[in-house]
Amino acid sequence: KVVRTLRACVRLGRPLFLVGGTTMYGLGVTVALVEGARWNAWVSAVGLVAITGCQLMTHYANEYFDYEADRRNATATRWTGGSRVLPRGELPRWSALLGAGLSAALGLLAVWGLWTRQPTPFLWPLSLVIVALAWFYSAPPLRLHSTGWGELDSTLVVTILVPFFGFTLHNPSLIGLGHLVLMMVPPSLLLFSMLLAVAVPDAQGDALVGKKTLAVRLGIEHALRWHVLSALAAFTVLPLLTVLGLPVRVGLVLLL
Repeated sequence: KVVRTLRACVRLGRPLFLVGGTTMYGLGVTVALVEGARWNAWVSAVGLVAITGCQLMTHYANEYFDYEADRRNATATRWTGGSRVLPRGELPRWSALLGAGLSAALGLLAVWGLWTRQPTPFLWPLSLVIVALAWFYSAPPLRLHSTGWGELDSTLVVTILVPFFGFTLHNPSLIGLGHLVLMMVPPSLLLFSMLLAVAVPDAQGDALVGKKTLAVRLGIEHALRWHVLSALAAFTVLPLLTVLGLPVRVGLVLLL
């Protein structure tokens, strides 16, 4: 029973989705190092703990606050409709809120550790903005995912603020930030496209409980049209980015 409970706790946190945050954090760190910053293994590791804690907080909070939508979702997939742990009764609902609180505490503790070791002017403001936007994605009173701003909120946090966080940890002088900004564009467009796609299977259940995602507000046909356009834009914009200063080799990797 203990093993089953632990497995359910892990699945409730949806660890598969941690890959995205880790990748974008790694992008920021990598660009900082390419631009001449000195690598600090301790800072990189603790920074990743901070980002992972924040991301887990978001996952657990979503499971708690989206419980009714997930319970009414009859078309859940591996990628959508939540982990299904709470609707199946594998864990009590309050466990998701507890997981969110513990994850937030872990992330903020990591930020405090970074501050004591290497205080930088962007660390606390950036960290608090990331935590706030991540929390209010699904938490009241803002519940951004129900206002039509949720997709933009997630895109801003994951593909812009997270790599910027990793970049400033190693390069607070912001030298070379322009290259990072150019590299953020395709992942931002792709993530926005993905968020529209994964909202489609949940649209019916979301509408029943007033969770008005863009897929609900626009309708499935229009949401899928924007999904395709955003995905195409991620690749068609690459020539322009190389003209603006993105190294061609980086553009080819992004294309790949």
